[in-house]
Formats: sequence, structure tokens, C-alpha cells
Amino acid sequence: MKQAVPTASPRVGRPGIAWAVPGVLFFVLFAVGPMVLVGYLSFTSWDGLGDFPSVSGTGNWERLFEDPTMRQAIWLSVLLTGVSWLIQTPVALLLGVWSAGRQRNRAVLSAIFFLPLLASSVALALLWKSLLDPNFGLIAEIGPWLGIEDGNLLGTGDGAFAAVAFVAAWQFIPFHTLLYQGGARQIPKSFYEAASIDGASTVRQFFSITLPQLRNTIVTSSVLMVVGALTFFDTVLILTEGGPGTDTTIVPYLMYETGFQAYDMGYASAIATTLVIVATAISLLMVRATGFSKMRSTREGM
Repeated sequence: MKQAVPTASPRVGRPGIAWAVPGVLFFVLFAVGPMVLVGYLSFTSWDGLGDFPSVSGTGNWERLFEDPTMRQAIWLSVLLTGVSWLIQTPVALLLGVWSAGRQRNRAVLSAIFFLPLLASSVALALLWKSLLDPNFGLIAEIGPWLGIEDGNLLGTGDGAFAAVAFVAAWQFIPFHTLLYQGGARQIPKSFYEAASIDGASTVRQFFSITLPQLRNTIVTSSVLMVVGALTFFDTVLILTEGGPGTDTTIVPYLMYETGFQAYDMGYASAIATTLVIVATAISLLMVRATGFSKMRSTREGM
């Protein structure tokens, strides 16, 4: 009897380069192309409305390093980034670990808490602007309890900055909570069972098991948080318009104000290019410094 000859198994490997063409074209047209154009405009003088831009050399960049408003905007952006990280990281981490458990009513409470993710930043900024209105907003009623007698929280530099930082945290903590929730659910239960047998308390388990296992998640969340804070714009535009004065004029808002209110596209392009370079450099530095680029699994060896 003639034996059947086994057929060759289909070739399994990476997809061909043709599959990457649509994504590469999309990235080049809508990411690389605009960045190159903005980089070119940073060496030109143009109001955005008239004829073609005229080359002005390094004038915009020289102005950039001498502009005191730009230095203040950089400081405010750095401060907002640091405050955002300090507020959002511990809150999102604790909520994410909690929501990954099996507590009673956990799913319902988590769904309610994640509602800000469903609304746009513009809608949320308009909501908070109404709540913080000193004439008819909620702050007019509770302001005296908080030490703000006239309820004009947005009328002071510190108050306006605190309001921007709070709204940003309130809006984006649910997103980072989802990251930590997903990371916490990947931690093997055997780790906690073994720790319980050894007599480790819940707090000890959190610091000895949960935090080390969430190392990569913390780095990912931090990078997204830093880049998001450095490019934060719409809430500032609607809530404070960079005021009072320039007390909340962060770099993205200064870029908008320069380009679309002062019609100085060349200088605005220099600001935008600086923002892209700084955000990219910080992200790469964080990934490099934390060792995240090695992409080692926290479950290696199991």
C-alpha cells in the first residue's frame, strides 16, 4: 500500500513589506511631512495669509532664546508636567490596582469613574469653566469654605494654574487607571498566595509584588503623561486663555497665540519645533534611563 506523502506546511513568518506600506504612507503624510514643513517655516517670515513665506534665516530661533515669555512658558510647562505626574501617578496606580480586584460593586464604580474618558476635552473644559464662574458657578457657593471669599479662583495666577492642573488630572486619571488595571490583572495570583502563606500583609504585598510587577506599566504611563502635559492646550484655551496675564501661558498655548492671534507663523513654527524636539528627547531619555527599551517581561522565568 502506497503511503501518503505529507504535504509541506505552509510557510509561517513575518508579513511582507507591502502590508506596512499604508501605515508608512499615512505616517509620512500626516506626521513626518507636517513636521518637516514646520521646521522649514521656522526659518521664514510669514503671516499665514499673504504670499509665500520669505526666508529669514535664524532670526526666529535667536528670538526664541531671548524671549522672556518663552522662558516663562517653558517653566510653566515643566511645572505642569511635574504636578500632573505627581497627582495622576499615585492616584491612577492605586485606583488601577483596586479596580483589578473582585470587590463588591467594583464594576459599577469603575464604570462611573471612567465617564470623563467618554467626553471631549473641549466639552469638559466648558463644563469646568461654568462650575468655576465666580458669578453663578459652583465656586461662588463653596468658595468661602475653601478660603476664596469672592469665588474668583481663575482670577489669580496660582488659582488658575491649580484649576488647570486639577482639570487635567480629573480628565486623564481614568485613562492611566485603565493602564494600571490591565497591568495588575496580569500579575499571577500565585505570587500573592505565596506571600500570604509567608505572612506578608496587604501593604507589604503591594510594595514587594505589585509595584515591581507594574514597573513597565509605570514607565509607559509616565511617558504618555509627560508628552500629554507638554502638549496640553485645549483646556487652557477655554478655561483660562493663558491668563490671568500670562500665568497659565504654557508652550502650546504660546504657539497658538503667536501663530493664530499674532499671525507670526515663522516664530510659532520655531516654538512648535522646539516642543517636538523637547517632548521626543524627554520620552527617549525616560525610556533609556528606566531600561524600558529592553522590553523584558516581569514574568520571565515562570
